[in-house]
Amino acid sequence: MKPYKKELTNEELAALKDEEIDYSDIPATDEAFWESANVVLPRTKKAISLRLDADVLDYFQRDGPGYQTRINAVLRAYVEVMRSKTNPALEL
Repeated sequence: MKPYKKELTNEELAALKDEEIDYSDIPATDEAFWESANVVLPRTKKAISLRLDADVLDYFQRDGPGYQTRINAVLRAYVEVMRSKTNPALEL
């Protein structure tokens, strides 16, 4: 299959049939790949109650589901920058 003429939106990608998907930029995996693959478990998260300014919450929610993950990503980036400034040896 030829690469797409333009970058597809999420909606366009979701509408594609499996046989229409361009996998040309993804290398094939063989047995050797899976024999040496490691399972990486996601970090555990803690459920909390958090008060945010209404406009801040609206900003993150405007792109739909996943807003909590986006908030977490912003907070993680902040923590990583602050840790690198105070003690570069500390990692998350």
